[in-house]
Amino acid sequence: MRILSLLIIPALLIVLNQKTQSPHGADFKVSCKTCHSSKGWQLDKEVYSFDHNTTRFPLVGRHADVNCRQCHQTLIFKGAKNKCNECHTDVHKTTTGPDCSRCHTPNSWLVNNISEIHQMSHFPLLGAHKTADCIQCHKSESQTSFDVAGVNCIDCHRQNYMATTNPNHIQAGFSEDCSTCHPSTSMQWSGAGFNHSFFALVQGHATPKCSDCHTTGRYSDAKTDCYSCHQKDYTSTTDPNHSASSFPTTCGNCHTLNPGWKPASFDHGSFPLTLGHSGPKCIDCHTSGTYSSLSTDCYTCHQKDYAGTNNPNHSASGFSTVCTQCHTTNPGWTPAKFDHSKFPLTLGHSGPKCSDCHINNNYASTSTDCYSCHQKDFQSTTNPNHSTSGFSTVCTQCHTTNPGWKPTTFNHSSFALTLGHSTPTCNDCHKGNYTSTSSDCITCHQTDYNKTVNPNHQTLGFSSVCTQCHTTNPGWKPASYLQHDSQSFPIYSGKHRNQWNSCTDCHSNPSSYAQFTCISCHEHNKTDMDNKHRGRTGYSYDSPSCFHCHPRGTSD
Repeated sequence: MRILSLLIIPALLIVLNQKTQSPHGADFKVSCKTCHSSKGWQLDKEVYSFDHNTTRFPLVGRHADVNCRQCHQTLIFKGAKNKCNECHTDVHKTTTGPDCSRCHTPNSWLVNNISEIHQMSHFPLLGAHKTADCIQCHKSESQTSFDVAGVNCIDCHRQNYMATTNPNHIQAGFSEDCSTCHPSTSMQWSGAGFNHSFFALVQGHATPKCSDCHTTGRYSDAKTDCYSCHQKDYTSTTDPNHSASSFPTTCGNCHTLNPGWKPASFDHGSFPLTLGHSGPKCIDCHTSGTYSSLSTDCYTCHQKDYAGTNNPNHSASGFSTVCTQCHTTNPGWTPAKFDHSKFPLTLGHSGPKCSDCHINNNYASTSTDCYSCHQKDFQSTTNPNHSTSGFSTVCTQCHTTNPGWKPTTFNHSSFALTLGHSTPTCNDCHKGNYTSTSSDCITCHQTDYNKTVNPNHQTLGFSSVCTQCHTTNPGWKPASYLQHDSQSFPIYSGKHRNQWNSCTDCHSNPSSYAQFTCISCHEHNKTDMDNKHRGRTGYSYDSPSCFHCHPRGTSD
C-alpha cells in the first residue's frame, strides 16, 4: 500500500502542474524543481539551482547580495527592470548619460579612474587639468551635476588672461586661445612658448624678457631690423668707429647673434685677408679710421718693408713695388718667387741665391750668356781642354743645366758616332785636337790595318778605306767586299752566290789575292773539260784561261 501511494502522489503532482498556470508567467520556462520542492512553494535553498548568470543580467558585485524582491517586485520575473537609472536614482541628473557603467562598476559607486574616463570625452585631462577637482570646472549646487563645461581655454581662464601683465595680454592683443603659447600638458603658466619663428630667438636674442624688445607693450608693431634695438650699441662702438666709418646699420653683415658681438666678420672680398693679412687688427691697416677709401696697393702699407730690404736691395735694383709679383701674403715674405721665364732657373740654376748671379745687386742688366757666369768653368776644363780646343763658349751646345755639367752631348753629325765609335772617350780619337782631327778611318785604325793577317791587308794591298768592307760594328765583323762583283768576279750574285765560305776558297795563296783557282771548286776533271772544249781556240786547262773565257762565271 505504501509503495502504491508513493507512485500516486508524484503522478498527481504532474497532473496538477500541467493543469495549473505558473505564477511567473506563461513564458517562464524554468522547471519548478529548480527552486521548489514537494515541501511547498516556498524557495527551498536545499534544491535551489537557478543560475542568474544565464540571463541577460548576470549578478556580479553588489548585485549578487541583493534580495531578489528588491528587483523582482512581482512573480513575473520577466518584467524586472535592467537599466541602471530604472533602479538607481540619477544624482547627476542625466549630465553624464543614462549608462552608470561608463563610470561606475557593480562593486562600488566610487570612481577611481576618472582621468582615464575623461580621456574618452571631447576634453582629455592633460597637465594641470589632470589634477584639478571636478567641481572647478563642473559647477553645480549639488556638486554632482556635470553639465557640459566650455572646452575653449578662455571659458575657464578669462580671469587669468585679463589679469596677466607680463606681458599684458589684452594690450598686446594676444589670442584668447591659451594653447598658442601655453602647452596643455604643462602644470603651470610659466615656461610658455611662442612661435617666434619669424624672428628666431636664438643665442643673444634668447635671454631677454619680452619687454626688453617690446618696450611699448605692443607686440604687433615691433620692428625686426637690428638698428631699431641696437642703435645705442652702433653709435657707441669705437673699435672701429661705426658711425665715423659709415658702416651699414645692418648688423647681420658682420655680426652673428652671439652675445657680446663677437666673433665679428666682414666681407673683405675686395681685398681678401689671407695668411699674414689675417692677423692684424682693422686699425693696423685702417690707421686713420678710414674704411671707405683705403688703397689696396701693396706699397701703401709696405713701403717701409720695401725700402728696408737689402737681400736683394729692392730700391737699388729697381724692383717693382707690386709685391705680389714675387710674394704671397705668407708672413715673413717667404717663400718668394720671381717670374724668371726669360731665363728659366732649372736644375743647377735653381739652387744658387739671387746674389750668386746678380753680382753687386745688378738685376736690370745681368747677361744671360753662359760664358758671363761660367768663364772660369770653361777655362779650367781639361777633359777636354775647352780653351785650347777652341770650343764654343755657348755652353748649351753640349751641356744642359744639370749640376756637374753631366751628361754632355755634342752634335757629331759630321762624323756619326755609331756602334763601335760610340764608346771611346773624346780624347781616344781627338788626342787633344778637336779642330783638325781627320775623319779618315786609317788615321785612327792604321794599327788595326797593319796587324790584320786574315787576310793580310798590307800584303794584299787592300784599300785603307775601311768602310769598303766594314761597318762601325765592334770587332770588325761582319765584313763584306761587295766591290768584288763589279771589279773582279761576281761572288755575291750569279751562280757563285752562296757557293763559298771564305776568301781562301778561291784565293789559295793568302799572300797574293791576285792569284785564284777555278779548278779546285768545280768537279771538272781535265778529261771531261778537254773533250768539252775540243776545237776551242786558245783553250787551256788552267784558272787564268777559265777566267779569260768566263769572266762573269757563266757558261757563255
